Amino acid sequence: MNTISKSPRMPVLFVPHGGGPMPLLDEPNHRGLTAFMRHVIQQLPRPKVILMISAHWEEDVATISSGATPAMIYDYHGFPPETYRYIYPAPGDAETAKKLHDVLIEQGVAARLDPQRGYDHGTFVPLMLMYPGADIPVVQLSLLNSFDPAAHINIGKALSSLRDDGVLIIGSGMSFHNMQAFFSGKPDVKGRSEQFDVWLTHALTDETLTSEERERILSRWEDAPQARFSHPREEHLLPLYVCFGAASQSSQAAEKVFSGLLFDTYISAFLWR
Repeated sequence: MNTISKSPRMPVLFVPHGGGPMPLLDEPNHRGLTAFMRHVIQQLPRPKVILMISAHWEEDVATISSGATPAMIYDYHGFPPETYRYIYPAPGDAETAKKLHDVLIEQGVAARLDPQRGYDHGTFVPLMLMYPGADIPVVQLSLLNSFDPAAHINIGKALSSLRDDGVLIIGSGMSFHNMQAFFSGKPDVKGRSEQFDVWLTHALTDETLTSEERERILSRWEDAPQARFSHPREEHLLPLYVCFGAASQSSQAAEKVFSGLLFDTYISAFLWR
């Protein structure tokens, strides 16, 4: 079945996916984030296909899931037994996966298909809340284990044309991700996370910046206030960079569609229309 045909340009969304399966467990610290993920689809046209870029998949080249019925990957530990029985039965989409692969290759981005890749929690937790009917095909795209910010922006640019084909691009990560800080109880954590959140919000939403200026700022993210405190390892930030790349050619500022506290740290979600 042909799942790709012309349709209005789809938006691009970056969501903080929370801690493991906790958004699905009515965990008190996650209630605001859970409510956001349940309701954000009201701001989105219905996609034909969802392209997920999860913080929990890294490869040496851009790798695309291409299986018809992806399995579940329970890549978390120490949670209640029911969290290891979750099922998200949305189908894959080999046609879209192949198209994405070809688009990346055409744009000079090394890429490969992976028919075995399942849904990790960075994919299935947000989608269980956003699209619980599991009736929209899902394709996943890995991060690069080089963690090169410019390379991830370029991947986003390369795949941006899929937005015109009914593909909703979702980056699933965290705008702040320091596991020790989440549970430290230290009084300075909130303020330090806020400094990075202010920087990130400015870079993405300030309408006086050009796309080129945003890209320059984001590419030098380690110069941001509290950068390495906010992301000791940047895998949860990089899905946002793919999103930015996919939206950057419109020169349009992002909208901050969620801002909240998670374990006393600031987290944010962004939408490009």
